[in-house]
Amino acid sequence: MKDILETIILNLVENKEVVEIKEIDNEKSIVFEVKVAQEEMGKIIGKQGKLAKSIRNVMKAVASKEQKRISVEFIG
Repeated sequence: MKDILETIILNLVENKEVVEIKEIDNEKSIVFEVKVAQEEMGKIIGKQGKLAKSIRNVMKAVASKEQKRISVEFIG
């Protein structure tokens, strides 16, 4: 799942070296903390948060196959 999220994020940003994705795995849930450069946060979040919501929806669909709950947090 991390590789799917990484592919999405890396295709959205220009400064790929700064991207850092941390995975916190519990029994029934997974939390991804996505850290990008401060000036790239607008590209990740999108207008009115629509892009961030779409990324979360894609990841929830992937996680549902494994019966896990997923959360994606964006850190600037």
